[in-house]
Amino acid sequence: VPQTCVCVLPAKLINGGVAGLVGVTCVFPIDLAKTRLQNQQGIQVYKGMLDCLAKTVRSEGYFGCYRGAAVNLTLVTPEKAIKLAANDVFRQKLSKDGHLPLWGEVLAGCGAGTCQVVVTTPMEMLKIQLQDAGRLAAQRSVPTPAQAAAPGPAPSLVAPPPARPKPPPRTSATSITVDLLKTRGLAGLYRGAGATLMRDVPFSMIYFPLFANLNALGREKVGDVQARAPFWQSFLAGCGAGSVAAVAVTPLDVIKTRLQTLQKGEGEDTYRGIVDCTRRIMMREGPSAFLKGATCRALVIAPLFGIAQGVYFLGVGETVLGLLG
Repeated sequence: VPQTCVCVLPAKLINGGVAGLVGVTCVFPIDLAKTRLQNQQGIQVYKGMLDCLAKTVRSEGYFGCYRGAAVNLTLVTPEKAIKLAANDVFRQKLSKDGHLPLWGEVLAGCGAGTCQVVVTTPMEMLKIQLQDAGRLAAQRSVPTPAQAAAPGPAPSLVAPPPARPKPPPRTSATSITVDLLKTRGLAGLYRGAGATLMRDVPFSMIYFPLFANLNALGREKVGDVQARAPFWQSFLAGCGAGSVAAVAVTPLDVIKTRLQTLQKGEGEDTYRGIVDCTRRIMMREGPSAFLKGATCRALVIAPLFGIAQGVYFLGVGETVLGLLG
């Protein structure tokens, strides 16, 4: 078994990378809406996902919906490759006579989630700063209730109208990385690593066993070998398992997003850690705040993992290696 595992590992890495690139390109705008909705505390700039996307296109253009996508597209290949390949390796190691019990499936998912955090934490850290910059800029143009109630200055017939404020300079992932390394060292890029681990390990523990069981539904076993599921079943199993796991860990994703956001808007809380963040959100915004962006997460993760399982099914990595060989 170990020899087979080594042989197919490059193909799994290619499959994970291709799936990540295709998936992120398709669903990134919804992920941007999720980040902005989760970070809203005081001034409500956006009413929901569609309102957020419409306002983003209006103020930042169509490509404004892809702010931070370059970071994701660069790092999602190793992230998805590590996650999917690690899960397969752990499943093979924990299998006995071709059979993997439920505890083994959960443990394999736990191992996969732990391995991917090495790449996921800095990727999410940089992506969130770039995604949220547009929300902070939009928030500055929305008057607070006190400002809206205050009487404005009397209009003058002589004085020119006040100049519109210049939009804030667009930051890049490189400048954020350099600044974090200068001021906080490598630990700056791994801010929120504990919260990322707390989200990704339960996600993988739910997703991988659920996918394996959905994908095996109605499949007959020939000896110890499970008959291969058709493409549509693998795709739908990936979508279904992804959406269930995504919604289940949304509260943990809200905490992670809040902790990793460096720049806060007017009157927004900063947090000292996971416990402090949980307590403040509960006190100030109530339990419903922990489900902010749940719909967006389901709409992002479902196709992302559906595409991933589809790429695995089609054997894109094996085809590429065959052409190169």
